[in-house]
Amino acid sequence: MSATPDGPSLIALIGNPNAGKTTLFNALTGANQHVGNYAGVTVAVKSGHTYTPHGRKVRVLDLPGCYSLRANSPDEKVALDALHGQLPGEPVPDLIVCVVDSSNLERHLQLVLQVIELGLPCVLALNMIDVAERNGLRLDPVKLSEELGIPVIPMQANAKRGIVELKQALRLPRPIAPVTTWTHLHDDPETGRRLFINQLCELVARRPNAHQQTTSDRLDAVLLHPVYGWLALIGIFFTVFWAIFSFAEIPMHWIEAGQGSFGKWVESLMVEGDFRSLLVDGVIGGAGGVIVFLPQIVLLFLFIGLLESSGYMARAAYLMDGVMAKAGLSGKSFLPLFSSYACAIPGVMAARTIHSSKERLVTIFVAPWMSCSARLPVFFLIIPLLMHENEGSWKQALTLFAIYGLGTATAFIVARILRGRLGEDISPGHFLLELPPYRTPQWGYIFRHVLDRAMSFVKKAGTIILGLSILLWALSTYPKSNSSEPAEALAHSAMGRIGAVIEPVVKPLGFDGRMGTAILTSFAAREVFVSSMAILYRVEEAENEEQTRNQLRDKLSAATWPDGRPIFTPLSLISLLIFFIYALQCLPTSAVVARESGSWKWALGQFLFMTGFAYAASFLVFQAGKLIGF
Repeated sequence: MSATPDGPSLIALIGNPNAGKTTLFNALTGANQHVGNYAGVTVAVKSGHTYTPHGRKVRVLDLPGCYSLRANSPDEKVALDALHGQLPGEPVPDLIVCVVDSSNLERHLQLVLQVIELGLPCVLALNMIDVAERNGLRLDPVKLSEELGIPVIPMQANAKRGIVELKQALRLPRPIAPVTTWTHLHDDPETGRRLFINQLCELVARRPNAHQQTTSDRLDAVLLHPVYGWLALIGIFFTVFWAIFSFAEIPMHWIEAGQGSFGKWVESLMVEGDFRSLLVDGVIGGAGGVIVFLPQIVLLFLFIGLLESSGYMARAAYLMDGVMAKAGLSGKSFLPLFSSYACAIPGVMAARTIHSSKERLVTIFVAPWMSCSARLPVFFLIIPLLMHENEGSWKQALTLFAIYGLGTATAFIVARILRGRLGEDISPGHFLLELPPYRTPQWGYIFRHVLDRAMSFVKKAGTIILGLSILLWALSTYPKSNSSEPAEALAHSAMGRIGAVIEPVVKPLGFDGRMGTAILTSFAAREVFVSSMAILYRVEEAENEEQTRNQLRDKLSAATWPDGRPIFTPLSLISLLIFFIYALQCLPTSAVVARESGSWKWALGQFLFMTGFAYAASFLVFQAGKLIGF
């Protein structure tokens, strides 16, 4: 055991998905952890510290949510290894806190009995007691404690009720391991547990005479309906896209005004020259051109957090299971793929919860085609060019919705083809999903999660994007030309020469050398494309960022080929959108794919396939559009 008279004790939290285990972990430790109402959100062991009422320091492990200890999936294996002290650097826990949903006691007690059979001291956290009471269920914690032989603490973790009582149970001396009387009820351990749980629930749970329809039942009658449910799903996600365009305008204007004023202030303090150009055009203009999209990205993560925390995400996974089956996947793949809309990296990592190794590989392979938040700055630059501002935000939202739909549909088609080539599993896994009751969103956790994602984006803009913006400025400035004409100066620079080499490759897609160069830089980070275009098209810093962005759009609209034809036509803009929908322009994602798949060949194959597919799709769209006179 890890407990010593002076050192911290080790406590492990274990429970089914949706039991509120991570919420309890946050309440105990104050840690900022992501809380979601769907299976598989916790795929790694998290650690934090708390203190008993007498000030004793206790280390707490948040184990992955699992339904059993059979180790049939990666999350179950990690949990079992932690309980046996087989995780690297971790001893056997001194105490196991089994977290159960009081309103689903029969199902959750299966895992509790398996944990008790390990012979470790246990405490039962009878969570969500408020939900059970609203459902008309009355529990007897004292009788439950007597029958199980372990302390039972009624609690409501999201309101921090019962936390003090639980901390009291963590004090020394530890509870002793109980006697497992149910193991003698039947030769088959599973049958013995079920018999014991049935007897136990008859003793400790008093139910209403008639089934009471809960609010969740009434909502599910609509949201899980085979017709109305799909209409609601489409309506909800379309509303999210519309809100991203509409609600972000005010904070975007604030950022634009602040950045413009800051750029002018810096410009007024310095004499004209290369250093001033570096700071104003390269640093402020480059990184700032991406920061302005921060409100829209924050809104995306906010809406995702609301859907997760409210319990609707599990319903979306349920509805999508049939669609996933047509793609050769299961509802288990919904979480990784949906997570990839925010960022492909956590989406790829979330695929660990998929039992089938072949389904896991296919999910990892197509996850980057779920348009991530890094593509939003590019989409928000191109869509207004393609559709005039007077078209209305709802039409722009519809276009963005179509973009996401195209990437998702293509991912499903490729997944189906690839799944067929990999063959069927010898023992395919089954999709098991628990629908949690609808809950009030946990605003504190949602806002902290959104803040984390926002800070991550800002740090990325301050490192990768800033560095590439400075590099682009240097390449587009040196070597200098004797000509004062911006076009000739750019053509003489290193960037102009690179563009001249790239142009024959990208011209069949409708792109010029400058656009080709900007696309090339975006393979390190997609967001760089916007700042690259601003630098390459010599956009000067205006009074505010909105004017700067409009200036970029004006320059792109006015850009022409040598023969006077416009470069940025509706067809070339659609071709550019198609390329960004499909290209894998994220080196960190490739590194994570190599780690999760256990093969750099798989990551390299994914990168080459997606880049080639993006080029071919963009080529076909542009050339076919030309043939029909579009």
